[in-house]
Amino acid sequence: MSERIDLAAFPDGFLWGTATSAYQIEGAVAEDGRTPSIWDTFSHTPGKTAGADDGDTACDHYHRTGEDIALMRRLGLNAYRLSVAWPRVVPGGTGPVNAEGLAFYDALVDDLLEAGITPSVTLYHWDLPQSLQDRGGWPERDTAHAFAAYADAVARRLGDRVKLWATLNEPSCSAWIGHYEGTMAPGWTDLTAAVRASCHLLLGHGLATEAVRAAVPDARIGIVNNLSTVRPATDRPEDAAAARRHDGHVNRWWLDPVHGRGFPADMTETYGVGLPLREGDVKTIAAPLDWLGLNYYFPAHVVDDPRGPAPYARTVRREGVPRTGMDWEIDAGGIETLLLRLTEEYGARTLYVTENGSAFPDTVRPDGTVHDPERQEYLEAHLAACASAARRGAPLAGYFAWSLLDNFEWAYGYGKRFGLVRVDHRTQARTVKGSGHRYAEIVRAHRERGRGAA
Repeated sequence: MSERIDLAAFPDGFLWGTATSAYQIEGAVAEDGRTPSIWDTFSHTPGKTAGADDGDTACDHYHRTGEDIALMRRLGLNAYRLSVAWPRVVPGGTGPVNAEGLAFYDALVDDLLEAGITPSVTLYHWDLPQSLQDRGGWPERDTAHAFAAYADAVARRLGDRVKLWATLNEPSCSAWIGHYEGTMAPGWTDLTAAVRASCHLLLGHGLATEAVRAAVPDARIGIVNNLSTVRPATDRPEDAAAARRHDGHVNRWWLDPVHGRGFPADMTETYGVGLPLREGDVKTIAAPLDWLGLNYYFPAHVVDDPRGPAPYARTVRREGVPRTGMDWEIDAGGIETLLLRLTEEYGARTLYVTENGSAFPDTVRPDGTVHDPERQEYLEAHLAACASAARRGAPLAGYFAWSLLDNFEWAYGYGKRFGLVRVDHRTQARTVKGSGHRYAEIVRAHRERGRGAA
């Protein structure tokens, strides 16, 4: 399969990394001044997570950063996408900065740089301080301003060394899944609250972008969205219209505002909820960006669902197509389509694939090695599609595999494993999987042979 990936399509200086998030790997939830986040609360609420799992220990990364950085070096990575835990840095959500919490990330950045690994910092990966949730959370405008103040504190401490910043990770999940579908923290099922949250998340993005740029003039700032290709499941006009609405819900609602186009009018009409915007908000949300981050996992095939919830479009499960252990359809071509769309429709100057990966059951062999050919195939196919997009003009500057480690996979608990490195969650032992070794080969081939093929 090595001939599939045209590594010559990737530029010199390409970032080869992995991605993680604080709550999914750190543990140490009550150490050194950290206070609960909405995910601590959610995961400790009966019935919310598979197996009643929580992130209390997760991968114990807080105590094992040296070991995990050594794993990155072993894989040959030159970049690492991490997130900072807001309740570890500003335990009250607003107010005093926790010196011990910020010192953890300060040391982590130093250790990464010493190892030759570029840190890419995401400021918000879903772990809103519970203290802010108790004051209304993202549906309240004050949360956006609190986020900007927190971003300022982190940027001023780390910005002399960290230049690659993301404001939000997947705000659609925070708003729609957390406030509308209710299967992620904070677990609400309120469309009005979800729409309000969506606006304030993007307002927070704009305010945080301004704060980071003021603190770190040479920062490169972006936002990370999870996007899907969307197609009607049939040739019926009703399903074509439903696909347009679904695309508005998962893609355009998040892309248009940050590109100065405002919130899509057709979706505002679909939701039927007034937007809590004030004068100047549209401009703030559209603060200039240096790059866009794409998280891609699966396509969406939809049919009209006039009696269902907004956006009145239901995804359907297609039979006879390959699927991951999450039951997500595999379509490597989708990542190419989206990279080109961001380039051609939104004029992206620099793109990163900030997450891409797959969960499959691993086979641990008697000798302790981990066999995961399906994940390896997924990785290769999606990297080949990325290379094709780059050949066609997408300004792709890096790829971050999800994930470095088998982690706490939100409401799915520990049963779904995305890692290139297996974690035994009883002992915390780490084992590089076959897919991790393959990723290392690809990275090494690009480095050693320059613009040759893997």
